[in-house]
Amino acid sequence: MFETAQAVQGVTAVDLYARYPDFNIDVDAEQAQLVEHDVIIFQHPLYWYSAPSIMKEWQDLVLEYGFAYGQHGHELDDKVFMNAVTTGAKHAAYSEEGMNHADLRSLLAPFEKTADLCRMKYLAPFVLFGAGRAVEEGRLDVHRNAYDDLLKALVAGRLDLEQAARTDVMTDVLDDFILKAEGV
Repeated sequence: MFETAQAVQGVTAVDLYARYPDFNIDVDAEQAQLVEHDVIIFQHPLYWYSAPSIMKEWQDLVLEYGFAYGQHGHELDDKVFMNAVTTGAKHAAYSEEGMNHADLRSLLAPFEKTADLCRMKYLAPFVLFGAGRAVEEGRLDVHRNAYDDLLKALVAGRLDLEQAARTDVMTDVLDDFILKAEGV
C-alpha cells in the first residue's frame, strides 16, 4: 500500500520509521508538512487495536496545543483525516458478535476523537481485512487498485466526503464514494 501511495501524483507518502529511525521527530518540519496538505492519512497495520509506536510518538509531539487544537490551535481546521489500515483478522472478527466484540471504526475511535479535537473531518477507515492471507487469496492487487482509486479521488476532489464520513469502513468497492468526473 505504501508503494501505491508513493506512485500517486499529489500524494506525499512518509515512512516515519525510515525518516526517524531514532524516534527523534522534527516537530517543526512535520507541522509545516501538515499545514501544506489538505488530507492526512495514517496508513498502518492495526497493532493491538491502535497504530505502531512511532505513530503514537508522532501524535504526542506534533499535534501540540496551540498548533492542532486549543484556543489558538487552528492549523488543522477543516482538513480531512482518515486511517488506511491492514488487519490480521477477517472482516467478521470486527463486529459485536465477532472475535473482537466491536466494529473496526469503534476500535479506531481515538483517531476519530483526535480529528474532532483538531477540528478535522474524519472519514471511515480504508481497510484490508485479513491482510496476511491477501496474496494467497488473490485480494492484494484488487485492494491496491482500490487504494490507488481512493487516493486519486482525494487528490482530484472527487471523493464524496459526506458519504465517506458516514460509513463504517471503506474496502475494495468504492463506487458509493467516488464521484464521477464531469462529462463522464
